[in-house]
Parts: sequence; C-alpha cells; structure tokens
Amino acid sequence: MPENPTKSSKHVLEPVERISEILSGLIMVLTFTSSLSAAGVGRGQVRTMLIGALGCNLAWGIIDGVFYLMGCLSERARSNAALRALSKAADAEEAQGIIAEAIPPALTSILPPVELQTMRHRLSQLPEPPPYARLTKDDWLGALGIFSLVFLSTFPPVIPFIFTHDARVGLRISNGVTIVMLFLTGYAFGRYLGRRQWLLGLSMVVLGLTLVGIAIALGG
Repeated sequence: MPENPTKSSKHVLEPVERISEILSGLIMVLTFTSSLSAAGVGRGQVRTMLIGALGCNLAWGIIDGVFYLMGCLSERARSNAALRALSKAADAEEAQGIIAEAIPPALTSILPPVELQTMRHRLSQLPEPPPYARLTKDDWLGALGIFSLVFLSTFPPVIPFIFTHDARVGLRISNGVTIVMLFLTGYAFGRYLGRRQWLLGLSMVVLGLTLVGIAIALGG
C-alpha cells in the first residue's frame, strides 16, 4: 500500500532549524549579559541577570515549540486538503493543477504532464486522509527539540557567572564564550549552505551582536 504523504519524511528538525533556534537562544542571553556593566557589576546584579536569562529562554523555548506545532498542523492540513481536492477533481487537467500547486515551482517547471498524471494515479490510491489534521510523535519530538535548543543554549554563556566569584571576570569569559558560539553557529550554517564557513561564522558574530544592540536600544 502506498505510504501516506501527509506524514513528513524529513528529519524531526532540519539543520537550519537547529541553527536558528540556537542563535535565538544566544541572542536572548546576550541581551541580559550585555546589560551588565563591567565596571560596577555586583553579585546581586548577576543573580538577577541569571534568573532573567533562564526565565526568558524557558518562556521563549515554550513559545517557539508551540509555534512549531502550529506550523506542523497547518502543513498537514494543507496536505490533507490537497488530497481531498484531488479525489474530487472533475478531470485530469484539474487534478494536475492541484498537484502542481502542491509541489515546489522548480519541480513544476520540469515535470511533463505525463509525470503529473502518474503522480495523480499514485496519489489516488492512498487512503482517505483524516477529517482533521493531527500531531504526530515526530511533531512533539520536534517541539521538544526546539525547546531544548533554546533553553540549553542559555547555559554556556551564564556558567562563568556561576563558577567565578569575580563578576567582572565572569562577564568577560561569558562574552568570549558567546562570541565563540555565535561563530560556530555561523560556521555550521555556512557548511549547510555550502558557502565559506569562516566568512559565515564571522558574519554571524556581527549579526548576533547587531541584533543584541538593537534589542537593548529598543528596551529589550
């Protein structure tokens, strides 16, 4: 029996999704650590910063996870709707139009009508899709992965404050760790894109610091 196409065959989280979530978590942390002054930072300020950074990334991890689940439901609902419309198509031309709209434009431009007709025949053999889109185990794992990436990315930049009694030293180490993580995030992104990893790494450092500066300037 043909496999149901509404069940995604992609990884639970694509590399670019992992990279973007780690970057998001790092920027959130940086907005807190950058608010400290190296000249007069005290343990009380550090404690407030740590609580704020952990709480912010905890909340943002949950929010991002919920948005991910909403996206999964929306994508599955569109797939189900396309299958139902395909089964009710009046003729081959209408069916081929439905398939063409559901696949990437780059594929549509190179697929001849006979290939679209073959796809229509195979899709017509699939079981009737459920009336409502449902979340799968992979969807929940993806949401958990997003939450974990955002929340866990909090710890490397804040750990120096926990194990260093001198808050000023902790701030310098934290900034260094964050810059390294931003670089590695950009390096991984460049490798995924097949571009110059070192250049993308440096660009990610500049981008991350710029976004933090904008967030702080706007009161974030």
